Amino acid sequence: MADRTPVVELAGIGKNYGNISALRGVTLAVRDAEVTCVLGDNGAGKSTLIKIISGLHGYDEGEYRVDGVPVRFATPREALDKGIATVYQDLAVVPLMPVWRNFFLGSELTKGTWPFRVLDSERMRETTIDELGKMGIALPDVEAPIGSLSGGQRQCVAIARAIHFGARVLILDEPTAALGVKQSGVVLKYVAAARDAGLGVIFITHNPHHAFMVGDHFVVLRQGEVELNAARADLTLDNLTHHMAGGSELESLKHELNRLPAPEIGALSGASAAG
Repeated sequence: MADRTPVVELAGIGKNYGNISALRGVTLAVRDAEVTCVLGDNGAGKSTLIKIISGLHGYDEGEYRVDGVPVRFATPREALDKGIATVYQDLAVVPLMPVWRNFFLGSELTKGTWPFRVLDSERMRETTIDELGKMGIALPDVEAPIGSLSGGQRQCVAIARAIHFGARVLILDEPTAALGVKQSGVVLKYVAAARDAGLGVIFITHNPHHAFMVGDHFVVLRQGEVELNAARADLTLDNLTHHMAGGSELESLKHELNRLPAPEIGALSGASAAG
């Protein structure tokens, strides 16, 4: 797998906001038919990374390559034209509109000749049903307002939409963060389905258990730097959780606490009891 040219590749990417360094030396590769999981706590740099890959923000250091060619996107539209689509946690949908209208939101199909062109509602409905069906997504009624669907179902519709409109790399921003166990399972199923359809998936999450269920490669960010960059074959869930929980920092703290002399520990306990 490693000999295939990555669809998306970051090499030594850095991003500064004034005097604040948000990312430093970040390197990762995303290949087709693979899920690359990017993990990290709040403030680790995940959001900044998403914004750079999706073309929302530029970068200050390093190189960003698509199919081996250096790129510097000025807008998300330029990234989308290269097949890089982002599904954000707060989905851009109109809750009261039917599912099929949201599926084509901003890319509506029309029929007829100018100035008598009208929406081709029938074709959009049929296409929505067909595309959802290809992903194994069965909704009772695409006429229902998308706001009536569960969070997991809305995420799945957004994934199917991105695939239909030509995504080659799908960036998923914390798709399971606000979901329960059952709905998270639904989303993870379609993350795997997107990979099986040949897409490269960037799965942003803070949940190592969800990541390990679908991931092929794992990148852990800590304070803007790469803490871990490893293939699934080189990791266990315990290893991943250890890194995600700040394993090196915890080990250092444990070492420092173990060095605390016994009388000093007793004095601290006595002072605590007296208080």
